[in-house]
Amino acid sequence: MAQLNITLNQEEILQLLCNDRDEAFRQLLQNSLNSILKAESAEQLRAEPYERSEERTDSRNGSRDRDLTTRIGKITLRVPRHRNQPFKTMVFENYSRSEAALIACMAEMVINGVSTRKVSQVVETICGETCSKSTVSDLCKDLDGKVNEFRNRPLEGNYPFLEVDATYFKVRENHRIISKAFMIAYGVNERGLREILGFSVSHAENKETWNDFLASLKARGLKGLLMVTSDAHEGIRDAVTRVFPDVPWQRCQFHFSRNISDKAPKKYQAGIRAELNGMFNSKDIREARQKRDAIIEEYQDAAASAMACLEEGFEDSMTVMALPEQLRKYFRTSNHIERLNKELKRRSNVIGIFPNESSLLRLMGAVLIERNEVIQLQPVAFSRKTYTALISSDVPGQLVVIARQQLLQAA
Repeated sequence: MAQLNITLNQEEILQLLCNDRDEAFRQLLQNSLNSILKAESAEQLRAEPYERSEERTDSRNGSRDRDLTTRIGKITLRVPRHRNQPFKTMVFENYSRSEAALIACMAEMVINGVSTRKVSQVVETICGETCSKSTVSDLCKDLDGKVNEFRNRPLEGNYPFLEVDATYFKVRENHRIISKAFMIAYGVNERGLREILGFSVSHAENKETWNDFLASLKARGLKGLLMVTSDAHEGIRDAVTRVFPDVPWQRCQFHFSRNISDKAPKKYQAGIRAELNGMFNSKDIREARQKRDAIIEEYQDAAASAMACLEEGFEDSMTVMALPEQLRKYFRTSNHIERLNKELKRRSNVIGIFPNESSLLRLMGAVLIERNEVIQLQPVAFSRKTYTALISSDVPGQLVVIARQQLLQAA
């Protein structure tokens, strides 16, 4: 890994503190990235400029200018050239995926005649220049290939834990603006590594679309499931029982708590949520049931509807109690996908209304590829030793029993 030291002179520091901060930050970013390019070049050549070294692998051959469009404006980078072997850099990788997807989506809106003045201004700000139809077409074709490769890749190995959820985006279709469901699957494999397993766009969330989505994951190789976590959408519940009948469903405790408290008078909501949190953190299912009964007894008269919700959904929200205690907190909610959804919404705000479904898949797919690279660098959810001990224990058998009980209830 190349070592990099970036210093600021007095003039640059003063610019950052004065009114011309945008220009100062652009200059700082440009200088920093050019320093990175020089460091990468030295690392690949195994020699600094004019350095005589027996380890030198090649020699420098000048540089070329390349413009890079960023959120704070266009900057010009001096990309090194090597005489015999091409210079390689990671500087442009993330840009070429997510930033290019954003530009392509907005440019499509302009070309298709559905843009507003605001969108035109954003295109000009981010692109720095107009985009021709052929340029956008080539860019979209390249991005579509990368996104489709990612979302259709084979799933190898076991994925014991799966979370699924959907969020909605506005898309223009047949001269109308409609909301489309963007479904996401987030898994943890047998090594404890997190991974975005798949995504799909559908006209709505229902039993048919969720069955198709989970079936597509299974066809790509999803296996070894021990538990599926989601909110209480009936389409998800039906799909889990049909596609993975021996896998139990864990109702997201965060959504469940909110469902219960929303049915209670406002003055009792905070107290009920605190009581439910204590119930969810019980050491075993017996203690959790005792706390449930105590909550129902305390609030039955004041919040009968909320207590009926608690009693009805309690067992499904406690599937996770069959797991070892150290694993429960991680897999009892679908909060990991909720955070992904927030990031997707943040990235899509500048678009507003997508010109077509392909544009939605292109931008959100590019963002998910980027996020997948980030989450795979996070600490593992559990070790391989923990997984081996888990599948060698009686836990899988207990989970199958729970799954069959849920099947009977659904019938």
